[in-house]
Amino acid sequence: YGFYTGFDSDNSSGDFSEANHKVAEMLDLDPHQSNRSGEHNGETEIQENGIKKHRTSLPAPMFSRSDFSVWSILKKCIGLELSKITMPIVFNEPLSFLQRITEYMEHIYLINKACSHADPLERMQAVAAFAVSAVASQWERTGKPFNPLLGETYELTREDLGFRFISEQVSHHPPISAFYSEGLNKDFVFHGSIYPKLKFWGKSIEAEPRGTITLELLKHNEAYTWTNPTCCVHNVIIGKLWLEQYGTVEIVNHSTGDKCVLNFKPCGLFGKELHRVEGYIQDKNRKKLCVIYGKWTECLWCTDPTTYETYKKNEKRGGEQKKLKPSEDVIKSENDEADDMPEVQDTVQFIPGSKLLWRINCRPPNSSQMYNFTSFAVSLNELEKGMEAILAPTDCRLRPDIRNMENGNMDVASKEKERLEEKQRAARKERAKDEVEWHTRWFHQGTNPYTGTSDWLYSGGYFDRNFSDCPDIY
Repeated sequence: YGFYTGFDSDNSSGDFSEANHKVAEMLDLDPHQSNRSGEHNGETEIQENGIKKHRTSLPAPMFSRSDFSVWSILKKCIGLELSKITMPIVFNEPLSFLQRITEYMEHIYLINKACSHADPLERMQAVAAFAVSAVASQWERTGKPFNPLLGETYELTREDLGFRFISEQVSHHPPISAFYSEGLNKDFVFHGSIYPKLKFWGKSIEAEPRGTITLELLKHNEAYTWTNPTCCVHNVIIGKLWLEQYGTVEIVNHSTGDKCVLNFKPCGLFGKELHRVEGYIQDKNRKKLCVIYGKWTECLWCTDPTTYETYKKNEKRGGEQKKLKPSEDVIKSENDEADDMPEVQDTVQFIPGSKLLWRINCRPPNSSQMYNFTSFAVSLNELEKGMEAILAPTDCRLRPDIRNMENGNMDVASKEKERLEEKQRAARKERAKDEVEWHTRWFHQGTNPYTGTSDWLYSGGYFDRNFSDCPDIY
């Protein structure tokens, strides 16, 4: 979700197609990815298999950041709480943080896989791959998502992918975003709340994640919980910005007691460990069932612990190691699903006999001109004909600053951003004067039923589409 949320402040100036699911399972691809063709022409188009085509590019190319320095802003803010800093719009990307959270769903086929497996170990493997894939869209995304306004919402229904999603900004200070997603086949529920703690270290900005993420597989009566790794952006003063994730992610299956421990490794000297993920799945008696390894920017594999240990011993003795080449090793691997994976050049050392759990989707060819968005991200702020009449008036797609930035109108976007922040400040002062408390609309504060910790829970009712009492935030 990036280190950026909380920067901007108002204190400163249908059913999932079974056939499509099967094809996606065979290819191990995002079903949407495998069915994309043609350009979006502004109209809602339906393909033969009933999937809507989504746009494949943004209306205007990315604005150049080369004339601006992050340091020129941050040097005035040393010692200040980062959530009180307003950054110029040039450092943004044209998405709200609520839309950025929705990118967790890009690899939803992994949830579908978890639902379909009878073996709890295979379910945990798919859930672990989903947890890693959820941070993969951040790779090379150094633009800052817009900080959501209090009461802002985002909804996404994707019948082709078999889910619907709703999120709401439930708190402004500290910034907290709550989300809830469910399978259209009533096979899963995915929910959580996110409020990263930001730290500025001089040369880097770090976001320590707070908040629990919960995935419930309803058919198996299972619930998994975890917290995302720490995210850090380097070279904020000088040089090229780059991003890394590090820390330990523990995924707990609250029904079986199984646990997956994933270590996102810090870069280390000479970048040897850059983007590496290594871990294992253990049962309730702490017996290791399998080892998981790979990179969150590339792919994830699993193998049995004995094979892994043997490989590591040989590696220490200086045995020759094969590097993975998609054209050779992936296809020759024992994993049948790897055959039709997109050709992404991997740098992960492949251990013979490993099973491929996940590989990152290829980005569109024009991605570097589109804030390094994935194809999924490109479609998130799309406003199709007739949608305004259906959406809640608080939906991100209706935010004029994001819309203008997407269209390349940077000056208008900057003015609109300022206007919206001023409007939010004025509304807060008015509430303080009248001693009126802010009431969230779609989520309420409660306790996570599995971890016992404080959480924001979905109150229900959003898709009944009664938006009469939504706040006027734009």
